[in-house]
Amino acid sequence: MPTRIGLISDPHATAAPVAEALSLFRAARVDRIFCAGDIAGYGDELEQTLDLLIEGDCRAITGNHDLWYVEDSADKPETRTRTFFSNLPSVLELTIEGKKLYMVHASPPRSYLEGIKLLDERGGILPDRKQEWSERLQGFEYDVLVVGHTHQVFAERLANTLVINPGSTKFNHSCAILELPGLAFQVLPLSDKKVVKSWNWGTNQIAKIERT
Repeated sequence: MPTRIGLISDPHATAAPVAEALSLFRAARVDRIFCAGDIAGYGDELEQTLDLLIEGDCRAITGNHDLWYVEDSADKPETRTRTFFSNLPSVLELTIEGKKLYMVHASPPRSYLEGIKLLDERGGILPDRKQEWSERLQGFEYDVLVVGHTHQVFAERLANTLVINPGSTKFNHSCAILELPGLAFQVLPLSDKKVVKSWNWGTNQIAKIERT
């Protein structure tokens, strides 16, 4: 039997789209659920979002906003949320159905900020970016690379690796299902909205303002 994996990323402390994604995953009978980071940031429902991910048995990695949360609360009393983020791994490496999968928030090996941007503002592939990342991933010995961070939605073969970004549940209104070993990939819309393939343009400005 194939293994079906539910993929989400960049929930940014907004609970409703995460709850909907988990409901869709249950209906699709996924076997595992992964989150590519940035659980924190922008929204004001961090505790509710965390509870959903924990109850949904979702395996998550650290995003830059999660790391910033830990850093910004370092001089405050320990909380369940900070402990949760402090214990998250920076990457996830697994072999499922004979396929090697690597998940990192922005780009390998362990970048939180250098995201893989392949799309223009209308969601079209930028050939020069695809070529650049194909060259950079030459020799990357994984069948699947799952990333987040850029708030773009794509599944593109770069060099010998299928690179997937399921998009932000908050900003792209999307989650995804990956089936292994066949590498079938399906994007699912959330919040009764059309999937926004590329939301990174506005996000970059927000992030720049927030950290300066």
